[in-house]
Amino acid sequence: MLRPPPPPVPVVGVARDSMAATIRLPKHDLLQALRSSVYPGVGGSGSTCCRCPLGAKRYLLTDSIVKLEEFQHKKVAIAYHLPGTKATYLRNMEEKLTQNKLILKEELKTLLHLCDSRDDMELVKNVIYRYHAENRNVTFGAYKFGPLFMRLCYELDLEESAVELIKDQHLRGFFSDSTSFNILMDMLFIKGKYSSALEVLIEMKNQDVKFNKDTYVLAFAICYKLNSPESLKICTTLREEALIKGEVLSRRASCFAVALALNQNKVAKAISIFSQIMKQENILCTNLNILIHIQANMLKTLIEILKDAAEGSLSKFVRRQEFSEEVAAGHLVEVHHKKRRNPRM
Repeated sequence: MLRPPPPPVPVVGVARDSMAATIRLPKHDLLQALRSSVYPGVGGSGSTCCRCPLGAKRYLLTDSIVKLEEFQHKKVAIAYHLPGTKATYLRNMEEKLTQNKLILKEELKTLLHLCDSRDDMELVKNVIYRYHAENRNVTFGAYKFGPLFMRLCYELDLEESAVELIKDQHLRGFFSDSTSFNILMDMLFIKGKYSSALEVLIEMKNQDVKFNKDTYVLAFAICYKLNSPESLKICTTLREEALIKGEVLSRRASCFAVALALNQNKVAKAISIFSQIMKQENILCTNLNILIHIQANMLKTLIEILKDAAEGSLSKFVRRQEFSEEVAAGHLVEVHHKKRRNPRM
């Protein structure tokens, strides 16, 4: 059984700077700058997320999975068509709990769409416990309430409630789908709560909920953020288990694993993971490749890569490798310093 590692010592990221400033960076800062260029905004620590470079927020799950906007539109529609008032509906639900009456599926769905405050959430949680106790043995064709509840928590910034319920043994089986866990991990990741996100990941595994491709992206991104020997061990274990099962890991997930291995100075492991990425023709993989060559001291090969990219000697039908600004400036300084120490290079 996987157990969460202790909280890591924060790693200070290096902000994107001008090319001239990057050239003056010493080796340690240079590597940090290159890592920042690999995942802008997803550096060693901090709560900034990334979808776009230069500090714009981004999320690990797409809108088509979180479906927050769709959920909000449905909330408006249900409230509009509700017979009577919201206050009356909530009062009726409280009476059903008090009188120990059966909670129907449609009643819970409506309640989840009417909830819009922390006070409402207390009633929602009580109804969920009652509903699950009454329906825990109903599996075939059962409606999945987990993702709906997670979208509600996402909207109301109630990740604490989401973590509380998803870990509660009395609700085992209520969150039986990967989407519920993925949305919660994404929510925690966005807020920089990486240790809590890891606990949710471990809970998902302990509950035998099947991982999908998005789960592995989230898992490896969380481990990358924690950036510790323990998180690398967890990342490695999950990756090996996935490969044994014959699952195909996405390039995005593998890149997080490579970057984590480099951060932990496990260059051989980084090389091994990187070599198994099927399609490496993008700027992310190119930047990781540069990092690998620098940390592995493979400077001759690195120089050849850079010469091919800079001289433009390739056919116009062959895609030329692209680098981020930090890589383009920083690697030249690193190679230059090493060549001064070893003129025969």
